[in-house]
Amino acid sequence: MGASSGFKGGARAARRQNVNNMPESASTERESEEEMRDTQQRGEGSPSSFNVVSLISQFADDNLTLVRNISTGLAIAGVIVIARSIKLITKFQAAHEIPARFIERNVSLRGRVHSVTESGLEVEHVPIYLPVLTPLLSKRTDVSMSPLLVHLAGVELTPEGVTWLQKNLAPAQTVWLKLITREDDILHCLVSQSKGSLWSCCMNEELLRLGLARTAPMAGVLPDSRLYWHLHRRLHRAELKAERKGRGLWKEDSLWERTATAIRNNALFRLIQRIFKRT
Repeated sequence: MGASSGFKGGARAARRQNVNNMPESASTERESEEEMRDTQQRGEGSPSSFNVVSLISQFADDNLTLVRNISTGLAIAGVIVIARSIKLITKFQAAHEIPARFIERNVSLRGRVHSVTESGLEVEHVPIYLPVLTPLLSKRTDVSMSPLLVHLAGVELTPEGVTWLQKNLAPAQTVWLKLITREDDILHCLVSQSKGSLWSCCMNEELLRLGLARTAPMAGVLPDSRLYWHLHRRLHRAELKAERKGRGLWKEDSLWERTATAIRNNALFRLIQRIFKRT
């Protein structure tokens, strides 16, 4: 009787355990089915994506030259747009052709000396040369050359200064023009000459430093602007150096020269000269 009741109790416990385990098994089976469906869906979509990538790769491999040509064409088109927008290869033959933004930003232009005048320089503008694009985009079909009229900004030349420029800036020599202002058809610039790869000489400062020029007002530059004071301080410092060392304009006559000048200007000496000339 005891064994029979124990057996019945064990059977009931087993049935309860099976009943408790049934929801977990069903849930596990459902999750497994969902994962299988997801895997199948991914498996069905994956070949499609893989095929697209494969086709693109195959097309690129089969048409490698075409792809390269397209890339090169796009790059050239971009360079052309940039070159046109910033006038990178435009040759300026008059001051009014230079964009206003070049003046405002004090852009430096490369040029070739054409001649030295009493008031400054005549310079042929030499634009940046790009082997393929320059002939393609050049708008000028003639070979005429019209130089730019350049004044040295903030400088009043003396005859000795003009002679010095003629000796140091031979025709066809390359110079750099830092644009300061534009007045009618004249460019006021800082003119620099390259002295090696790491150093250049500013002609404006050098003329003042040698006493071959005087500082002068800078036309078109506002007196209260930062640019004006920067250039004024730079040029004035060079002029003071010439004055302290007695160079050029600031050279003092010797005692003998001053005495001779005083005698020549004396009224009595002039009277004696007239008497001797009459006799």
